[in-house]
Amino acid sequence: MKQKTTQTHSSRATRGLIPLLFITFAVSTAQAQNTATTDQGVVINGITWATRNVDAPGTFAKTPESAGMFYQWNRKIGWNVTDKKVSGWDKSIPQGVEWEKVNDPCPWGWRVPTLFEINSLVEISGDIGLIITNDITVVEFTDTPTGNVLYLPIAGFRYRSDGGLLLGGTGYYWSSSQYDSKFAYCLFFGKRRSVIFHQSRAEGQLVRCVKE
Repeated sequence: MKQKTTQTHSSRATRGLIPLLFITFAVSTAQAQNTATTDQGVVINGITWATRNVDAPGTFAKTPESAGMFYQWNRKIGWNVTDKKVSGWDKSIPQGVEWEKVNDPCPWGWRVPTLFEINSLVEISGDIGLIITNDITVVEFTDTPTGNVLYLPIAGFRYRSDGGLLLGGTGYYWSSSQYDSKFAYCLFFGKRRSVIFHQSRAEGQLVRCVKE
């Protein structure tokens, strides 16, 4: 009887352990998904910016210094930032008068910034600085009144014609605002300065979201 009782207790313990392992795995998976789709944000010049770039549609990059993925204006298809050439590139000009919500690659609760919002970073460009973290060059925007800091990685862009990669130590970030039917506004920075450009909508650029 003693041996039989021991076996019964062991069997019960094993059955109890399986649900516990499943719950632990489920919690870990949920936490990973939560990190990919949520962000604490940082306020710069009165606007709440995500601390990380957009990676695959609907997700944030793992770290602030990660470039994430390139996007053509008003399109929800992400392109990697490492391959010199890509296949399946669409060189046609994206349509629309603004970056439509259905095509917004930002996670829920976030969106592509407007021209006004990216210009708010240019307004504090006197406090811009280039730094290198984990072998990646990023631009550092500092909000002087609060001391808050925003980091934007430099990754170049993809050509509108064929999606070829151009590096060269410069950064390009889309706004949701059009310039005309062929171009849209973007934030450009390099060599310790930031300005507003208008580039071809078919060009691949990075995206940094603002809070809705």
